[in-house]
Amino acid sequence: MDMNLQLHTPPSAGFDEPFGMLQACHGRVERTLALLCRLGEYLAERGGQNADEQACDAAADVQRYFDVAAPLHHKDEELHVLPALRAAGRAELADALHAEHERMEALWQHIRSDLQAVHTGNSLGYEALAEARCRWADFAALYARHIAAEEELAYPRARSYLGLPEQAAMGRDMAHRRGVCYPDRAS
Repeated sequence: MDMNLQLHTPPSAGFDEPFGMLQACHGRVERTLALLCRLGEYLAERGGQNADEQACDAAADVQRYFDVAAPLHHKDEELHVLPALRAAGRAELADALHAEHERMEALWQHIRSDLQAVHTGNSLGYEALAEARCRWADFAALYARHIAAEEELAYPRARSYLGLPEQAAMGRDMAHRRGVCYPDRAS
């Protein structure tokens, strides 16, 4: 089974389009979750044997994404999208999305431990792998619902509430947090 997947594809939007950048991040989340699910299938097909190099690499890729990029993405939403929703009268939606961010973080800690075991070449064993795959599937399902709520409800509402100067400030902040330059269109 080939698990190779390009996780680091360039975004389809730049920081000067912060909501486009957030949606592009969702695409990377979905690809990374697909890799996590394929990893579970791959390990199950191998009967819980020690992970090979391909499985170790896949585990490291998933862990890297959810350790580095996902927290930055959630921080962007917590700092910019959720306050805009609250100001626009959608506090209930903002609170629900915030609670999901916290739930994802809690779930991630258990999944991270699973992936560390795989990455170090350890066998999870049949029962532990079955439990891990259930956690992974729950995590992926939560993210799918969360992404749908953000793209269908939260982002359109926040975007319509924030003017162009506020969106530009949002993009600058997102770029700064990642240590990259905000695109200067005047040059």
